[in-house]
Amino acid sequence: MSIAIIYSRAQDGINAPLVTVEVHLSRGLPSFTIVGLPETTVKESKERVRSAILNNQFEFPLNRITINLAPADLPKEGGRFDLPIAMGILIASGQIPAKNIQNYELIGELSLTGELKPVQGALSISLSIKESQRSLIIPLKNADEAALVEQTICLPARHLLDVCAHFSGNNELSIHRNTYIPTKIKYEDDLNDIVGHEHAKRSLEIAATGRHNLLMIGPPGSGKTMLAERIPTILPPMTEKQALENAAITSISQNGFTIDQWRRRTIRSPHHSASSVALVGGGSNPKPGEISLSHHGILFLDELPEFDRKVLEVLREPMESGRIVISRAAKQIEYPAQFQLIAAMNPCPCGFLGDSSGRCRCTEEQINRYQNKVSGPLLDRIDIIIEVNSLTESIISNTKETRTEASSIVRERVNKAYATQINRNGKTNAELNSKEIEQLCQISDKDKALLQLAAKKLGLTGRSVHKILKVARTIADLSECNTISTEHLTEAISYRKKLTNRQTIN
Repeated sequence: MSIAIIYSRAQDGINAPLVTVEVHLSRGLPSFTIVGLPETTVKESKERVRSAILNNQFEFPLNRITINLAPADLPKEGGRFDLPIAMGILIASGQIPAKNIQNYELIGELSLTGELKPVQGALSISLSIKESQRSLIIPLKNADEAALVEQTICLPARHLLDVCAHFSGNNELSIHRNTYIPTKIKYEDDLNDIVGHEHAKRSLEIAATGRHNLLMIGPPGSGKTMLAERIPTILPPMTEKQALENAAITSISQNGFTIDQWRRRTIRSPHHSASSVALVGGGSNPKPGEISLSHHGILFLDELPEFDRKVLEVLREPMESGRIVISRAAKQIEYPAQFQLIAAMNPCPCGFLGDSSGRCRCTEEQINRYQNKVSGPLLDRIDIIIEVNSLTESIISNTKETRTEASSIVRERVNKAYATQINRNGKTNAELNSKEIEQLCQISDKDKALLQLAAKKLGLTGRSVHKILKVARTIADLSECNTISTEHLTEAISYRKKLTNRQTIN
């Protein structure tokens, strides 16, 4: 047999499209050619494959070797095709029998000794292969990650010889099952560490329950960052679908995915010097940015106005659509980006605007310039905007009396209300569309008049009104009420803090 066909997978965003590795041995001067849009790392596989075959006592054929990676118009990158190319050569040269090779997909980078090295994106490969009814042969170090998809038959191997023995029938590879049991997360921080700030703690509970975007405004040292750091302690658990989606994105990122991250919500906190590409993603071969890495998790932006305005504006579209599309001349890649934005900012450049001691010396122009770094359209997409004031002396001196519920108690309420949303909506309240808002967020005529008055007084847009109704629905769920009452609505309206002295610049 002078030709062999092996199935493998490429990487295209979070997808892993099928690649057919065709190996043909023909007469002619010895040569080794790879076609089908291989990038440099794929072209270099020739030397890795040659050394791995020779170092394991196989014969490297002195023929004209042509490798075709189909489809030809799909770019191929990485060392993942080393194993299928090596097995294709061995099968085409008759050194290894092609025993049911069509029932397998092979992924793996080879060392010069034939050892299999891990590849990026093992989870996305496993997700893509589950409907093909083929088994996946993968490096051992990727096995735990790939086995998270229960429908995929995962066969891990340590070495090229292990794969050869499997197809020769001497020692078949065994199926790897996911045996990882997530341990209970232990948090060093707790909500009851924070003295006072009951209004802010309540807003954290509501934001965590409905996955609402939250902005905290207050002077330096008022506790904004401390509050944000404790949000993970009350977040609801991820569903298996959410966990797989988040892990698939993390798997193709620069740092990769580790099994310890399974079912833990990602908390990303980029520095304010981050560029728009760092947030959105990009590069010649586009990789996910911070907003995609925060999928089903939290994106925390501290010192919000210190970010470049153009950087902040890139958040607007994914906050609405839950996805980001990166366009390049050669291709277009879409990444999911259903993140929850938690942000903190000072009210003015010095941070003491509105302080009772009158410490602020900022001019009105300086205040407006600072506040307008956060545009009106971006603020409009934030569900909850609250003020976090500095602690008074009376609260500081009576710490025992002002410490309240622990995170574990709040988390129980959040989990219960979160489950109510999922069972009723199939999604969180923050994700409700206009038709679902009309159906699930009904209020009385009296409350409609109250909402109209609030909208006129606060200058709310239609989107802001919908945000208030969604927050009110979450508050009702926390109260275990089927309908939204006046009390729920007025509390939701109170979370639309308006920036002091702000003059919107269009």
